[in-house]
Amino acid sequence: MSKISIDNLSIRFRVYHDRSPSLKDFVASIFKRRGKPSFTEFLAVNHVSLEFNSGDRVGIVGHNGAGKSTLLKALCRVYESDEGVVRIEGRLAPLLEIGAGFHPEFTGRENIYLNGSILGYTQEQLKEIEPEVISFAELEDFIDTPVKYYSTGMYMRLAFSLATAMHPDILVLDEIFAGGDAAFMERAKRRMYEMIDRANIMIMVSHDHVLVRSLCNRVVWLDHGKLVADGHPDEVMDLYLRGTNSAE
Repeated sequence: MSKISIDNLSIRFRVYHDRSPSLKDFVASIFKRRGKPSFTEFLAVNHVSLEFNSGDRVGIVGHNGAGKSTLLKALCRVYESDEGVVRIEGRLAPLLEIGAGFHPEFTGRENIYLNGSILGYTQEQLKEIEPEVISFAELEDFIDTPVKYYSTGMYMRLAFSLATAMHPDILVLDEIFAGGDAAFMERAKRRMYEMIDRANIMIMVSHDHVLVRSLCNRVVWLDHGKLVADGHPDEVMDLYLRGTNSAE
């Protein structure tokens, strides 16, 4: 069984108001302000509590800057919480940025082993899944080419294929379907459905409302870091779209 518990989570960021191009300018600015900070803080995630269980297919929606990606990165331990706790039961595979963890000078095959190690796969597991990863990504002709020559679509195919090859307990996706060709997106969706049938948790951020409705059985709406709604995709998406349209 897999489970994620988010209890009163808050993450603060600083917004700096002055640019300090040199150490001299930075020190001078401190004395000029007599110790007053040249930044303000804001809550990117503002006291959010949620619980996800096996079988959940969760879409997270909200405007740019609503805290969606910050919440995902907190789940993946990229960001530490300033308040609250995140508890995770199960093996989590993050896919937050296209090609994140790839070394541009390494080939696609070499990056399977590099990025796979980051995802927690053993060398034996990677040897076992390597042929299937390459095949699903349709990169047989380019797998021994340095990834710096890959297109964004090729990056995405390889990253997605690797992250989903072992059917992790929990899969976290951030706009992963953006920029892919139609044929690959259809195959990726089919793979997602297969993973969901195995009762894994899937949490995704996407601006594609049709995709969210088709893949998710639950939608979370964030606004300025706060939880606005959490429920059935049609109900929450309708509320979110009405709120977005009324604000324009």
